Amino acid sequence: MGEIARLFPHLEGETKIENESESSDALFGEAIRIAEAMLFAAADLLDEGEIARRMPNGIAVSQVLAQLKQDYAARGVNLVRVGHKWMFRTAADLGWLLSRTETEPKKLSRAALETLAIVAYHQPVTRAEIEDIRGVGISKGTLDLLLETGWVRLRGRRKAPGRPVTYATTETFLLHFGLEAIGDLPGLEELKGAGLFDGRLPKEFQIPLPNDDLALTADEDPLEDEALEPLLDIDQPDPEREQEPEEGDGEGDDFNDKPLEDDDGEIED
Repeated sequence: MGEIARLFPHLEGETKIENESESSDALFGEAIRIAEAMLFAAADLLDEGEIARRMPNGIAVSQVLAQLKQDYAARGVNLVRVGHKWMFRTAADLGWLLSRTETEPKKLSRAALETLAIVAYHQPVTRAEIEDIRGVGISKGTLDLLLETGWVRLRGRRKAPGRPVTYATTETFLLHFGLEAIGDLPGLEELKGAGLFDGRLPKEFQIPLPNDDLALTADEDPLEDEALEPLLDIDQPDPEREQEPEEGDGEGDDFNDKPLEDDDGEIED
């Protein structure tokens, strides 16, 4: 064999490259199996960093997850990303097969939808800042409802008089609306294309780039270990601002806060 190698030295180099390639492919395949097993065993969203810690040396977790996502794209379950976390989820077109009960779809009131949109695009944002953007005071019930859905969370406290609570969206928000990241929210041109804006917008009008970074900003303090109710009691609406009615009380036509269509102001089940 050594004699053959001396006679044909170029073949020895090609054989070595082929062996290295086969070894690399085998290692990548093993990494995919490891990630797949971890995701199937996880009871909740699995952090990308946790998967990366179990990867063989030299294997990029981003490539592994991208390949795994592609492998499952046409199957009954899909691999989906939510922020920096991953999970297997029933394919959207097969969800009806697993539904055990027929539920009547319901929608948020207009006031709650507007508040949710402001939180999503302007986070971290305080109650007063939400009211400034909407131009009308929001009822305590509106924020309570969004907190109960799990789409909005208490994030921190603004370094300002009164230390108001700041609000932000959650992973549940991304999961419910099918977003991999908060940056996937539609921009101005996309909203115009959907007919949600007309041509009368000011030239300088811009939609902020949404950012749900977990790190607190320079003008935020962390939340103390306090109960939810005391936090909400402290963060009361401005008494001098005209207030919208509480969620579901049937009033508020002057502010377009009645539920959309004929719904009763509740959220989707």
